[in-house]
Amino acid sequence: MGSIFKAYDIRGIYGKDLDEALAGKIGRAFATFLGCKKVVIGHDMRPHSVPLFKALADGLMQQGVEVINIGLCSTPMSYYANGKLGADASIMLTASHNPGEWNGFKLCREQAIPISGVTGIKDIEKIVLSESFAPASGGGKVTEVDIVPDYIEHIRSFADLKRPLRVAIDFANAMGIVENKVLEGLVSIDPLFDTLDGTFPNHEANPLLEETWEALQHKVRNGNYDFAVAYDGDADRAGFMDEKGDIIPMDMITALIAEMVLKRDPGASIFYDLRSSWAVKEVIEANGGKPMMSRVGHAFIKQQMREHNAVFAGELSGHYYFKENYFAESSSLAALYVANLLSDSDATMSELIRPIQKYFASGEINSEVEDTRRVFQVLREKYGHGKVIELDGLSVEFDDWWFNVRASNTEPLIRLNLEAKSRDQMIEKRDTLLALIRG
Repeated sequence: MGSIFKAYDIRGIYGKDLDEALAGKIGRAFATFLGCKKVVIGHDMRPHSVPLFKALADGLMQQGVEVINIGLCSTPMSYYANGKLGADASIMLTASHNPGEWNGFKLCREQAIPISGVTGIKDIEKIVLSESFAPASGGGKVTEVDIVPDYIEHIRSFADLKRPLRVAIDFANAMGIVENKVLEGLVSIDPLFDTLDGTFPNHEANPLLEETWEALQHKVRNGNYDFAVAYDGDADRAGFMDEKGDIIPMDMITALIAEMVLKRDPGASIFYDLRSSWAVKEVIEANGGKPMMSRVGHAFIKQQMREHNAVFAGELSGHYYFKENYFAESSSLAALYVANLLSDSDATMSELIRPIQKYFASGEINSEVEDTRRVFQVLREKYGHGKVIELDGLSVEFDDWWFNVRASNTEPLIRLNLEAKSRDQMIEKRDTLLALIRG
């Protein structure tokens, strides 16, 4: 049972790792750990999300908690509701991009501050396992709030469209259908897989997997679109495609959004995760912003954004974070900023990307290794003469290339990201590093 309590959320297979009885205990443990009185709960479209919601709410109410049921929503909407409704905490029932048999919980304190493994999930697990709940006081209740219209109005306030745009969107039968109501009427939308279905009948809702783009790519290449968007399962991530049907690296979207954000908020601090291209930092600087490098992982990025009052952050995995959504994700705001930028230009999407996509990236490459410490030691000895950054794993920068290696929290894996000024150099350095890592 312990395996469902992860580094960033609680997640497992429904009926095997996670059931209503356990959901009730998690509700009681959550209230015991936080001492919260008012908790927002939203859920995705999986068939078991509603029974799990009921059990979770019962557990919270046993502890005297007022449950604010915001019903079917995207994860960004649950973050917004947490802050907007002045709740003590929130829980989103979703397993994000995992297949349909999975479900889980994303946990937050007040103001949508995430609870991670080290800041509470492991404590909640201990309370669940030992059943050391605070005495049940009862007296809890459920109130229902429709947060969707408020969220739509809030995010739409950032619209600044100068010309009509036509956008193809792959909803993957998931929560992007609700999240994307923000864009309805602002741009012309041609949808794919826009029926909510938690069994994911068409493809996995994960824009990091190239095969999930095939249907959208076919649509774009046989249509006439300005750009295209693909949402993940709970719509806290979005991937983008240009008018030719080419997938745009997610750090290039960070750079484009940064450009728009800095027009609205000159001189602001913007974070990019340390796997992002050098081009992201250059675009932020060129537009008068303050570029700041962050660790990988939403809990770290949100904390760093708060500490520095940053207005925006982008992560290579397609998470885009905005101060305007309580320093949390808003995939529809990311899409809206891209639309704003494109509508203000005579250039096509591919023409906007071309000048900033000037370096050559390896993409993230995973290697199974028995001794991760040995790998780090070997790489430090060989490359320690470069500019060493130990923010997250080991990063080393040289004049014409850089790399980052990180160890997985959960598996015996080393993850490599590398970028160089020429394709040949990227391939040569990548192959040398992989030989050292796989030793």
